Amino acid sequence: MKPTFTLVRSALYAALTLALLASTVSSARPLLTIGHSSEPSSMDPLFSRTGNNQAAAENIFERLVSSDENMQLRPGLAFSWRVLEPTLWEIRLRPGVQFHDGSPFTADDVVFSLDRASKVPNSPAPFTGAVRTIAHIQVVDPLTLRIRTKEPTPDLMEQIGLVYIVSRHAAQGKRSEDFNSGAATVGTGPYRFKRWQPGDSLELERNERYWGARPDFERVVIRYISNDAARISALLSGSVDLIDSVPPTDTKNLKNKRGFTLFSSPSARLIYLALDSARDVTPFVTDTEGKPMQVNPLKDVRVRQAISKMFMREPITTRLLSGAGVPAGQMVPEGLGGYTPTLPAPAYDPAGARALLAEAGYPRGFGLTIHSSNDRFASDSDLAQALAQMMARAGLRINGVVTQPYNVYAGASGKQQYSAFIFSYGNTTGDSTNGLTNVLATYDKAAGTGAFNRARYSNPELDRLLAHAAVEFDPELRNALLRQAAEAGFNDAGIVPLYFPVVFWAARDGTTIRANKLERTSMLYIQEAK
Repeated sequence: MKPTFTLVRSALYAALTLALLASTVSSARPLLTIGHSSEPSSMDPLFSRTGNNQAAAENIFERLVSSDENMQLRPGLAFSWRVLEPTLWEIRLRPGVQFHDGSPFTADDVVFSLDRASKVPNSPAPFTGAVRTIAHIQVVDPLTLRIRTKEPTPDLMEQIGLVYIVSRHAAQGKRSEDFNSGAATVGTGPYRFKRWQPGDSLELERNERYWGARPDFERVVIRYISNDAARISALLSGSVDLIDSVPPTDTKNLKNKRGFTLFSSPSARLIYLALDSARDVTPFVTDTEGKPMQVNPLKDVRVRQAISKMFMREPITTRLLSGAGVPAGQMVPEGLGGYTPTLPAPAYDPAGARALLAEAGYPRGFGLTIHSSNDRFASDSDLAQALAQMMARAGLRINGVVTQPYNVYAGASGKQQYSAFIFSYGNTTGDSTNGLTNVLATYDKAAGTGAFNRARYSNPELDRLLAHAAVEFDPELRNALLRQAAEAGFNDAGIVPLYFPVVFWAARDGTTIRANKLERTSMLYIQEAK
């Protein structure tokens, strides 16, 4: 009888296990709806490195490494790596991973993705810099790669780890438009692409083949709601479960409202004003009568320094942002590698600004139009108005303030269509390398530098210091070089730093988000409240 008892007990355990699994599956929430402030410009994960595109891409695609909420590196599709020689790395890939169509993830997909990263046509913010040091890739076996670099590259995993991995089988020979339709949108991430309606929403469904933790929601609908008031109204009415980019002025009300939770995180994103310092003639600069100028005053460092002195950074963060910001004087906030105490936020000095303008030959100033996004970060259009007023009080003629949706604005800025424009750079690694290399280094498509240098600023000394930092394995020496590079670029007012924001999300009870310095509103950070 004992064997029979054992069999019955085993069958009972099996039945209980199946019942428990069924209960777990059925308890998953069927739908999560998100109100997102800024929509992507493409579903192609390698089309643009901008934050709005990445927030959509990382639901569907994955990278060799991932970052936690504090920007610390974690294994992703690569579970280990080691340096064999200063210019040779070995990377071991995670076994058992499948793409959404059931095909296996292999080293060949990584080779294809890293090669494609620099070849996507018309990219407004290309991934070229992430693969610029790769000389050769050897596939050792389906789950092992060896990458030879052109020079010692201590941060290779941070660099190539920015590239989303696509399926060669699904994406080879395809265009970005094929990702938008879903034909090539095949990743390994926690959610599968279902439908994208530009200007409206993105629909996702749970990836039942996902190698990681089982996602909490069966379906996800991301609604793109650029208007702050409309986004908050959607949350309060129950039509969405979570929103991002909560305006600082609304945080107090939401924090005290029953049934809702407010989440916040300091950001490593730098908000800055870019100035067209490269061209002899720039499109939105005039004389004091509003007539086009044949000389570009923004090429003069004294003019750029004068503009920086016109801004009251502290009142911007305390009043316009209701305290949700930290005045900035450099690429990264304190605590990240490359930060230097020698670059505090520039002081407000309108008299000094006027003196510098006069010294540069513009005692009566000149005319300028300010451009900005209106849905990329909290109060971006309000910031543009505030900066314009400050510049007008300090002696410039403001011909206009023009704001646009970010997915339009980013592309136009990449084509150098503006003279003075507000932008941001989200630092995603533990030091200033990526920010300095992409935003301030001389634009060189072949070398992969200056990918986000939309103003085409160039400083040979900064380039030299960055080149030395890029091959330095000693962390202390590397950080010292990054500090010197920051001093070279910001003392020259290559861009005008403004502030590091504090970012906010709000959710209805039952949904939580891990507030993160990357400012991401994606399913990597959102879960059902336990």
